[in-house]
Amino acid sequence: MRIIAGRWRGSRLQVADAPGLRPTADRVRETLFNWLMPYLPGATVLDAFAGTGALGLEAASRGAAQVLLAEEQPRLAQYLQQQVDRLEGAGEIVRVIQGDTLALLPRLAQQGQKFDIAFVDPPFANSLWDRVWPALLPLMNADALLYVEMPQQAPAPLFPADWQLHREVATREVLGRLYRRA
Repeated sequence: MRIIAGRWRGSRLQVADAPGLRPTADRVRETLFNWLMPYLPGATVLDAFAGTGALGLEAASRGAAQVLLAEEQPRLAQYLQQQVDRLEGAGEIVRVIQGDTLALLPRLAQQGQKFDIAFVDPPFANSLWDRVWPALLPLMNADALLYVEMPQQAPAPLFPADWQLHREVATREVLGRLYRRA
């Protein structure tokens, strides 16, 4: 895997061998970040289930002001920190937090944290999508964007009426949906 564009364009990202880890395909990432380009400069970004960190690190490379990589597995969180340390200047933009995302989100809300863009791509086997929305959506700014990646056959998330499907990308196995707060 590699960072596609921006400050660290072409930088290789090592992918750890971990059960359930499924990196977002280069083609899907490229499409997603083409959609996000007007919104990334200066944005505050959450990669809620970071895994490889490819989505959050790509956002940082392309101009996001702050990126939070949340990862539950200690080994993957350590691995993410190594990736951040390896990319020149990334430590000023990217922060890695190890812990359960569902427990982390209420703590971020108590701290007054808000995000412009969030990536929600949890391990498919855990089916966490509907459990994460109540805690995540209050953390999103008024004009926020939310990218959700799920299995092709999964039902569309049920969001409040002020969230609308903006764009969609599909592969044989994965469906990526970008939602926008109206």
